[in-house]
Amino acid sequence: MITDSDMDAIFHALAHEARRRILDLLRDKPGQGVGELAQGFDVSRIAIMNHLAVLEKAGLVISEKDGRVRRLYLNAAPIQMIHDRWTDEYSAFWAGRVTGLKYAAEAAAQKAKTGKDAT
Repeated sequence: MITDSDMDAIFHALAHEARRRILDLLRDKPGQGVGELAQGFDVSRIAIMNHLAVLEKAGLVISEKDGRVRRLYLNAAPIQMIHDRWTDEYSAFWAGRVTGLKYAAEAAAQKAKTGKDAT
């Protein structure tokens, strides 16, 4: 069960563009170290670490120690719990199907435009 306090932290974390970008990067390449992740931004490593602290507090990023490197992973479970709060079983099923159709249509459009499969 997700509490109102948990949701406040999640919405706060998602409110900043850089933090949303961090989540995108971790979704696309799980297990990045902080240094590798920071290379994708035009801000200091300290600024990235501050954003990561907000994301970890919200439970959206989890990390594990791997020697001297801190590996980072997206944790989508809090977002799923928020989604589940406002959808019932029926609408969640159809929302998933519509999203799948959207991605298929976008991939087909990309393929038609470039001649390559979107991956």
